[in-house]
Amino acid sequence: MKEFVQGVKLWFAPQRIREEGDTPDYRFSLANERTFLAWIRTALALIGGGFAVDQFLPELAWGVRAGLALALLAAGVFCSLRAVNHWVQCERAMRRGEDLPVSRFPTLLSVAVAVVAVAMVVVVLFGWEGR
Repeated sequence: MKEFVQGVKLWFAPQRIREEGDTPDYRFSLANERTFLAWIRTALALIGGGFAVDQFLPELAWGVRAGLALALLAAGVFCSLRAVNHWVQCERAMRRGEDLPVSRFPTLLSVAVAVVAVAMVVVVLFGWEGR
């Protein structure tokens, strides 16, 4: 728990990361930043998809529409939080000369998106009009 709290504090004070280990080759730090930005773009796309489902599918039953929209919005929230957490963890690992952290998050996000996509395929093929 202490490690988690320390990691969250580093989200808002990234200059403190410099206190650990040695400065890595700047190319690795820039690659880490590009990965962070890719996660943020993914989060924005998920959030946009959630709003699109809610706003552009009014004929869908409210519970189905809200469920799909909330699933996409929640995935976007978790993706954005994971982006900054992963950036901090990778930066710290590089400075310490450790292996980069591994995560199950990409798998969980992929499964969540696939479940929503399958639900949308069902809706497109068979309809699900609200009354």
